[in-house]
Amino acid sequence: MASFNKVILMGNITRDPELRYTPKGMPIARITVAVNRKWKAETGEMREETTFIDVDAYGNQAELLAKYLKKGSPILVEGRLRQHTWDDKQTNQKRSVLRVDMENFRFVGPAQREGVAEPIEPEAVISEANGMGNHTPTAPNRVAEPPPDEDDVPF
Repeated sequence: MASFNKVILMGNITRDPELRYTPKGMPIARITVAVNRKWKAETGEMREETTFIDVDAYGNQAELLAKYLKKGSPILVEGRLRQHTWDDKQTNQKRSVLRVDMENFRFVGPAQREGVAEPIEPEAVISEANGMGNHTPTAPNRVAEPPPDEDDVPF
């Protein structure tokens, strides 16, 4: 059976990235991206809706998000959908939610370093991530770290 699971989103982060670590020390950042859709209704009236999508980033990407992005920052995310399931301790029922597991990202606007007023250029962030200089302004060009086991995720 053929299958394909790819998500590309561009929007703004709704709150500062939440960075946590698994018991084994792997960094995990959770962000929510707001994506807007505008259209013209049959009546000619302009309509707009906003969809909020949870995104999880792992490893070095998680640390970069937490360091350079904040509430309102624009971002382009590439990843895959993943269903997270758990037992609700209050109702004793199985619960599930779809989230995007980030595989790559791109800074859409200038990144802001905490406590520094001037913008940081994306090339500097990528150089820091790779330990090299003069790269195009995309996230590190490598395979994303695999997500940890569900039991290890600290959210």
